[in-house]
Amino acid sequence: MELLQVADALAREKNIDKEIVVEALEEAIQKAGRSKYGHDHDIRAHIDRKTGHLELKRYQTVTEKEEIENETAQITLAQAQRIKPGAEMGEVLVDELPPLDYGRIAAQTARQVILQKVREAERENQYEEYKDRVGEIISGIVKRVEFGNVTVDLGKAEAIIRRDECIPRENLKNGDRVRTYIYDVRREPRGPQIFLSRSHPQFMAELFKQEVPEIYEGVIEIRNVARDPGSRAKITVYSRDNGIDPVGACVGMRGSRVQAVVNELQGEKIDIISWTEDFPTLIISALSPAHVSRVVVDEVSNRIDVAVPEDQLSLAIGRRGQNVRLASILLGWDIDIMTEAEESERRSTEFNSRTAIFMEGLDVDDVISHLLVVEGFSSIEEILETPLDELIRIEGFSEEIASELQTRAQTFLDAKAKELKDKQKEFGITDDLIELKLVSSSLAIKLGEKGIKTRDDLADLAADELVEIIGADQMNEKDANDIIMEARAHWFTDDETTSESEATEQENDNDNQTDEALLVKKASSDVA
Repeated sequence: MELLQVADALAREKNIDKEIVVEALEEAIQKAGRSKYGHDHDIRAHIDRKTGHLELKRYQTVTEKEEIENETAQITLAQAQRIKPGAEMGEVLVDELPPLDYGRIAAQTARQVILQKVREAERENQYEEYKDRVGEIISGIVKRVEFGNVTVDLGKAEAIIRRDECIPRENLKNGDRVRTYIYDVRREPRGPQIFLSRSHPQFMAELFKQEVPEIYEGVIEIRNVARDPGSRAKITVYSRDNGIDPVGACVGMRGSRVQAVVNELQGEKIDIISWTEDFPTLIISALSPAHVSRVVVDEVSNRIDVAVPEDQLSLAIGRRGQNVRLASILLGWDIDIMTEAEESERRSTEFNSRTAIFMEGLDVDDVISHLLVVEGFSSIEEILETPLDELIRIEGFSEEIASELQTRAQTFLDAKAKELKDKQKEFGITDDLIELKLVSSSLAIKLGEKGIKTRDDLADLAADELVEIIGADQMNEKDANDIIMEARAHWFTDDETTSESEATEQENDNDNQTDEALLVKKASSDVA
């Protein structure tokens, strides 16, 4: 019974299942038995769960002579029948072994096996306990600080706050009690790793949930959080009850609720913004305390242009761009801040450039060109694709004018397509390069001039090389990366080689009209 008592005491001490300890004891004993009788022997130990009686047995399997791989664990039928008359093929013979006389080495080996099993069980318990607690705030005591990384004692486990997950300029010392956010729990070879954070945006959201009962009860919802840890943060809140002011509830009486969060975050300033479905209003609120004059939302490129008075520009941008950066993270859109004068100049430049495109491409006067721009047309291709009856509805346009405009648009695009086709033949540019969505006709020609004639030629370039070829004033590194990744896409597709081969054969069979249609589209986008 001593074995069972030891197993029971160890299981209670380590808070693990008693069965795991008993199995560890069995494994340790059978390992010691193999050390004495030979590692090739199939020796198994069994401890009776009720009486604690220990059995140590050797197992041998009756096997065909030509199939024997381990002579100590397998025997032939003839050998088995000498030991046990009537033995059959596949039968397992069991020999009871005498109790072991454990020497120092055997005892040390058994001890290591048991400790290893117990440690594995403890680690598994830790992982099972904390894996479902990701997203919670937990409190612990700082155990040690090494190179900015903080090890926290959680009681039943240790966790780590990496240097980049700490609040800048926060000085944590051994013995400090700290509240943190569990953002990841992973299985690692040396046990589960619990990763904590004090700079994570959701840490602030969870702190508000603890301080504001309406958020905890679900009456008020936190939509988005953007943080510059230790400095400033913005948070949008929304109330499901029209009778409750979400901002006021989060601020609390005399700022008590928000101040509790600020104190925990080492004085981080927090802007609380009321969320609304009116997106322009939300943009204006997100850029507070700056006053916004005009907002232009470009849903195609996911970009927002914001115009502010001259004296509000620095306030809108913030120190080192902090205010606009946090607003951009909060909304998930790119925000471009400019003064009212700059915004007016940009609109005027854009208006004039579009007008010039229509005047040159369609050979019309500035009045008609202005009308087209005012109606929202940005390219000659749009005129061709717009139904005739919609063009007629434009004030000042008759059916003859609308029809003539579409005819001239078709003529212009055909000419551009022919020019592109000639350039393509001149520089030897392949169709697979022309077909890339992000490669305009003018870009394809410029690449061809530099000796980049195929999709693979483009895919072999690095981003900085492409920027150097095109010019830093016309292309940035991000756009260059996007173009190169599109060119490399076929490298990551299993069946791309076959598809490209079939596409090439199909293109060779296509008539000139198909090629011209493709070139018309490219020429139109280039003009735009």
